[in-house]
Amino acid sequence: MSKFKRFLPLLGGILLILMAVLSCRKPADGAAGEKPAGQYDSILRTTQDWPTYTDPAVGNDQSDTIAMVHLYDPLLYPDLQGEPAPHIASSWSVSDDGLEYTFTLRGDIKFHSGNPLTADDVAYSMKRMLTIGEGFAYLYQGVVQDVQALDPATVKFVLAHPFGPFLGSMIRFMIVDSKTLVQHYDTGSSSYGDVGDYGKTWLLTNDAGSGPYRAVDIKLEEYVLAEKFDDYFLGWDPAAPRYFQISGAVEPVSVKTAMANRELEITDQIQPMENFIALDAIEGIDLVAYDSAQTFNVSMNTKKAPTDDVHFRKALAYAFDYETVMTDIYPGAIPVRGPVPSNVPGNNPDIPRYTYDLDKARAELALSKYAGNPEAQRIELVWCAEVPEEEKIALLINANLSQLGIPVDIVKQPFGSMIESAQSIESTPNLSIVLTAPSYFEAGAVLKTRYHSSSAGTWEQMEWIQDPALDAAIDDALATPDRDERFAKYRRIQQQIYDLCPTIWMFSLAERRAYQSGYVEWPVAELIKAGTPFVFPMGYNVVAYKTRVYPDRR
Repeated sequence: MSKFKRFLPLLGGILLILMAVLSCRKPADGAAGEKPAGQYDSILRTTQDWPTYTDPAVGNDQSDTIAMVHLYDPLLYPDLQGEPAPHIASSWSVSDDGLEYTFTLRGDIKFHSGNPLTADDVAYSMKRMLTIGEGFAYLYQGVVQDVQALDPATVKFVLAHPFGPFLGSMIRFMIVDSKTLVQHYDTGSSSYGDVGDYGKTWLLTNDAGSGPYRAVDIKLEEYVLAEKFDDYFLGWDPAAPRYFQISGAVEPVSVKTAMANRELEITDQIQPMENFIALDAIEGIDLVAYDSAQTFNVSMNTKKAPTDDVHFRKALAYAFDYETVMTDIYPGAIPVRGPVPSNVPGNNPDIPRYTYDLDKARAELALSKYAGNPEAQRIELVWCAEVPEEEKIALLINANLSQLGIPVDIVKQPFGSMIESAQSIESTPNLSIVLTAPSYFEAGAVLKTRYHSSSAGTWEQMEWIQDPALDAAIDDALATPDRDERFAKYRRIQQQIYDLCPTIWMFSLAERRAYQSGYVEWPVAELIKAGTPFVFPMGYNVVAYKTRVYPDRR
């Protein structure tokens, strides 16, 4: 399986041992809920749902990507429109047939170890990712045929077939220090042949990056603490925080207390609305909201009864009260039309929205093979324990479906348990509330991740569509070099998915975060104040390197 969620059972035993050891360690100064002192005054702390995996060949969700952007550097970096811009690669060229991409690398980049970053590291990082087959590997599997270091500053990617969004996908390709990592292979493991575990166990609690921050302490079940890397190739603003921390302490009372005590600089985006309102009322704390292209979905298992019936799924889609959730639970949320958010290039604006219409819901239910059999219509609905607002959504769904006589069993699960449940058709519930975001800023990223068979069995695709014709259409679109032609294919695919109705597309999230405006200058807030349009792909919105912190104002 292409995503890191398949990795969890394989390392379950190792994780348990590591967590037991780590739990006996004294928390680092500045851990969530503790006031930093002395050297930790210059720090940017944020919270995010857990677990967090910082290995670029393993992690791929929101907390993972936020952590990775600090510890590692991507080959290309997104600009304010989400488009790929030079970073490790200073320039590039593409062959006429679209099969060869040659990148020229900067020559002044050092890893945290002091080793220079070269084309060999770039080639190694891609080959490692493809071999492990987790994290963002799904973007490149079956696409990248070969990677060649032509000289220390030049690397060539040879593709098996054209891949239109290849440059855009490079914002997810982080480079690892090959010389350091080979010293930390667990050769007692046979997972990847001669390379043992490929350094995966070591990277659970260490980093091998060149990013603006280097790992100081990674406590798997709690936080990642990192310190400014003085030799970072882009230099430093004097007001940039010396430390960065991301923690899993998202419990609303803890977040509110930490913010009030100036022990947290930026909150996660999953706080309940009442917490955001309370935080906004505190002097020196402001609330920002922006369209993040993240979509709240109810994924429907299309291979498990009764959600295996398209008419039953459409009945559920028409029975959901969209307006109430966008007005009362997530005020300011943005309506969505089908699988791709409206601000993602390649979106189909002509797809009609499913709306709350019980007459249509009853008509669809009557067409399903479960009509007239209430007990056969019983469904299991799972919501993420780390996101309190999802319970309100679950209760709303239950109330809506009770009007159709559909019984609902509501289950609260930690995100880690949802990841595990997603790994088989049998263990995946009928309905799962999930928040997803495109890995790069184009419709194809959503279509591939959310609806292609290669991602079935991950938290991002609990629909289990597994449709060869749909897979072929997605692959064909992604292999189309011409942007206009590719986008036309994307639009047709979105209509095809809409007709299958594998998902209740609830709304696009107006991402909210509270931050310490009294002593923090956060780029997101500054851009909003200036009225500058921007798009931050997942993980690139909370970047300590670009943020300024003034401890004397705290």
